[in-house]
Amino acid sequence: MRSLTVLGSCGAWPEAGRACAGFLLEYDGFRVVLDLGYAALPRLLEHRPKGEVDAVVVTHQHPDHCVDVSALARVRYYEAPDAPPIPLHCTPGVLDVLRALEPIPDPATVFEFHDLATTEQLGPFTVETVELPHYKTNFGVRLSAPGVSVAYSGDSGPSPDLRKLAEGTDLFISDATLQGPSPETTPRYLMTAGEAGRGARGARRLLLTHFWPGSDRTVSVAEAEQEFDGVVIAADEGLTITL
Repeated sequence: MRSLTVLGSCGAWPEAGRACAGFLLEYDGFRVVLDLGYAALPRLLEHRPKGEVDAVVVTHQHPDHCVDVSALARVRYYEAPDAPPIPLHCTPGVLDVLRALEPIPDPATVFEFHDLATTEQLGPFTVETVELPHYKTNFGVRLSAPGVSVAYSGDSGPSPDLRKLAEGTDLFISDATLQGPSPETTPRYLMTAGEAGRGARGARRLLLTHFWPGSDRTVSVAEAEQEFDGVVIAADEGLTITL
């Protein structure tokens, strides 16, 4: 099976019935979680009841992208105490957040930490990373395996590097927090849906995510479609996309 399942699609905090950033990428039995923010873990457990994943990637240390990694640590500690540590590829600040949330068990006993900036291989995936503009250090990631290429911006302001990340991918997952005209303030650390569409040019499909709570997602899709010629999809909890 080669697919991507949306675990969470909200930015900042989860709307009722939804969750913050989280995706489950599956490739021929290898399972990678991309971010795990507020309320994303219960949705992961619907697919992997004991948190049985092969790796976790966290783009940056904001809690709407990493707080449920702490909950995953508890699941693994109590439900699979003899299992080997899960490789966790992240920015250095993520470990500080996890230890502040719950020092016992030490996250380093449940996870095997790797600096995302230097990650080049993840199971069957070749990994490319690019630092993108955000309030905290954030890495966009591109994971490529035979027949499949997926990229994810994490949170980002507009950047020419988005096009490099998206070029030639089957699916580009992009921050689309805002709607309407591009704000005039600088520097910019989040994108409009239209900017997401421009940044995704070169990808086959665009998956919009990180919606500000309460946003009308049909508006975001329409704005992105004005800038992107491929298929535009609004992330929705439980949505599975075949790759």
